[in-house]
Amino acid sequence: MSQGAGAFDAMFEVLSAAEADRVTGLYAPLADAVRELIDATIRTEADDEIVHQARAQIEAVTAQLRQRIRPVGVTFRLGDRPLPLGNAAIGLCNPIAPPVVVHHDGDGRCCSEFVLGSAYEGPPGRVHGGVSALVLDHMLGEAASEGLSRARFTGAITVKYLRGTPLGPLRCDAWIDRTEGAKAFAKGSISDAEGVTVEAEGVFIEPAWARDIR
Repeated sequence: MSQGAGAFDAMFEVLSAAEADRVTGLYAPLADAVRELIDATIRTEADDEIVHQARAQIEAVTAQLRQRIRPVGVTFRLGDRPLPLGNAAIGLCNPIAPPVVVHHDGDGRCCSEFVLGSAYEGPPGRVHGGVSALVLDHMLGEAASEGLSRARFTGAITVKYLRGTPLGPLRCDAWIDRTEGAKAFAKGSISDAEGVTVEAEGVFIEPAWARDIR
């Protein structure tokens, strides 16, 4: 194993299946509650007293949670597969993530149906273009890496915005278009009920250290 691989593996804490279930069962509902808090924070028109009380309570809870935290950059692995609970797109324990739940077809294709609410707004009532790019980057990466089972990372991605993506229920599809040596070329799109709103294509590269250990 090369030095690059060792440094990469050092970021992972390996969990048993039982411990993974415990961690997810404990912290995912907390993230769900914070997602609701984020939406309420953005949209509230509560009066001054309620806002001041809420702020004090949130600050107190934050101080409690910070009494025991893991270092930045440490994530989990279940067996030989990553368990990215803090990922910005799919992390079940990350309240910033929608989260995007990915389904794989087994033939280099994957899809997800998810909801983007007020926390992801750019133009009024529309998804921020950077958020669309985030979702597509991750979904193309899921396809290219065969469900995160192979180390293939974004080399370049091109995003084409066909029209504004409305907030609300959406679907993303991604697939491997072709492979050339250490490179996988993937494509994908985001759609609403009326059709495709954003398209993307990208190249994902398997680093040398990953090729050395296969």
